[in-house]
Amino acid sequence: MRLPRQHGRLHDLPSDPAAYDTVLASVTEEALARITPEGNLEHPDAHDDIGDTSLGITSLLALAWQRTRDPRLPEAVRRSTEFHLRQRVYSEDNPGYPNLRVRDSGLAYARYVREDGVHPIGDWPSTVWALLQTVNVLDTAEGLLTGEQRVELLELACGYWRWLTGATFFNPQEAGNQAIGCVVGGLMLARHLQPAEAGTVRARAMSLYLDEIRAHRVRDRGALLPPEHRGAYDNNYGPISLSFLAQAHRVSGEEVFAEDGEALARYLDARLTGGGFDIGGPRYSEQHSAFESVLGLRYFGHRVGADLGRYRGDTRWARHAVQADGGIDGHFAFMLVWQIQDTTPWHRTPSPEPARHQLRAGSVSVAFDDRLTPSLIEAAGSYLLPAAVNRQHGFGPVTDGFLMCRPMGEVRVRDLRTGTLSAKLVTKPVVTRDHVLRHVQSLYVTDGTRLWMTVAVERLGGTPYLLAGLPYAADDGDHLRRIAEAEVTSAGPLRLTHPPTQGPDFFDARSETTQEQAAFVLAADPRGYGNPDEGWSHLVASTAFEADPAPGTPDDLDVFAVRYGPGDTFAPVFERVLDGLAVRTEAFTAVIGDPAGDARGEPVLTLRG
Repeated sequence: MRLPRQHGRLHDLPSDPAAYDTVLASVTEEALARITPEGNLEHPDAHDDIGDTSLGITSLLALAWQRTRDPRLPEAVRRSTEFHLRQRVYSEDNPGYPNLRVRDSGLAYARYVREDGVHPIGDWPSTVWALLQTVNVLDTAEGLLTGEQRVELLELACGYWRWLTGATFFNPQEAGNQAIGCVVGGLMLARHLQPAEAGTVRARAMSLYLDEIRAHRVRDRGALLPPEHRGAYDNNYGPISLSFLAQAHRVSGEEVFAEDGEALARYLDARLTGGGFDIGGPRYSEQHSAFESVLGLRYFGHRVGADLGRYRGDTRWARHAVQADGGIDGHFAFMLVWQIQDTTPWHRTPSPEPARHQLRAGSVSVAFDDRLTPSLIEAAGSYLLPAAVNRQHGFGPVTDGFLMCRPMGEVRVRDLRTGTLSAKLVTKPVVTRDHVLRHVQSLYVTDGTRLWMTVAVERLGGTPYLLAGLPYAADDGDHLRRIAEAEVTSAGPLRLTHPPTQGPDFFDARSETTQEQAAFVLAADPRGYGNPDEGWSHLVASTAFEADPAPGTPDDLDVFAVRYGPGDTFAPVFERVLDGLAVRTEAFTAVIGDPAGDARGEPVLTLRG
């Protein structure tokens, strides 16, 4: 089976003016064929996320008119604007909405679902999106609207802003993308107001960003990130937040947005595999965004010099939101407007700078988590996740069912590149179940097509093995295919094991269950609201590669050695040398220094091909 959401790399989509004109031409024809006598441009099957959708298509038609002067468009823009003003603006409180600070304010807001009291929790983000669609129409429909419509739209935008920032609690879902989107709406609205009022709105937008968003950033993998649904990063919403930060910087010129966007971009670059696959998050594990992410990935990828466009998007939403039949939905259309207006080119080559939480070269990459344990390994077009044993997750030595990958002290890292090889040495102190301190040294070396992992630790006794990954997915053209095995070789005996027990606490890679589905089953709240990362953490056991110690190692060490990717016989040699442990393979010779490191405690590594 194929993973349902992650498809092609986003930088493979043409982004030249002609390509965007083709997109707008297609939108124009579909919209003109759909528009109802009263001016409704919503998809007939649209039910939720609907409060902003007709106006979103209106903004696309206005942008198309700017570029083509198609004589059919002015009347459609005026008629659809009138529809939104008369049919999609609400000012009476939605029954059951839980996040009001002021009841019966009479301020305008947008609904997630049109019917009274039906899923009202979505009204806050829907109003953010409606505000953004409204200011986009004000920006793009110059000369198309009647004077009265323009006045009403501006009043409506002010009402949305006041409802979002005064009548309700700000950011009630603790969703960074929604909150930054609201700030962007305020910054864009200010450009249409008289100086005194504009200054007030702009100051309020900046204070919300600084005090309510930036001050509450969450640290992950060494970066401070806008919190997303009570987590540090979500691989669907995180890139959308990056797009909002890009637009905030484009609109305001405030350096804080550039600084925070660059930090998020470097973080994303480090966690993303070379092939563009990512997994994990507090809202969606595998449901990637697409056109909503392009602006941020392109804008900040160019600023930090990284190929963020390798991110695999859901190419069914390659240009704009669609319904099940492929028909256009105006939801989030403001993002398409912005990416057409922005002319930043894609940066298509990898960043040359080593990153603490990543090793990447050629078609091989390792993303490391906060503990400097691999969170995702890519080699030979296959992707491996951390395996689980006895409710413990990761890559590392296991003895008596105890996985030693959780550091008990400072984790130290050494990056090294020489010739065609790239390497990372991770030294971490860990304790065994009986409180004995061990120093685990993990060496990762790649030539761009294969990955060698060597793990050395003081002799453990018993029957230890290396938990070496859960095979999960592989490249399949513009898709990802679920797998249950991968090309892995070990110096010692290697086993691919599967959980002996069935049930939600056990993940068997041979099943057609995706990681996201399994994670939501284990999450505390319903799918779409629970935290799949937290749910997945409750997994008891999974399919796993298990590698026994390599033969012929020094008497005081257990050494595990595995190779990911193609190759002939794998028979590395290990021996004590003056400077530490020498590792000789068919492709390189490395010397791993003493765990105590150099005079400054930094890891010591030498490497030659």
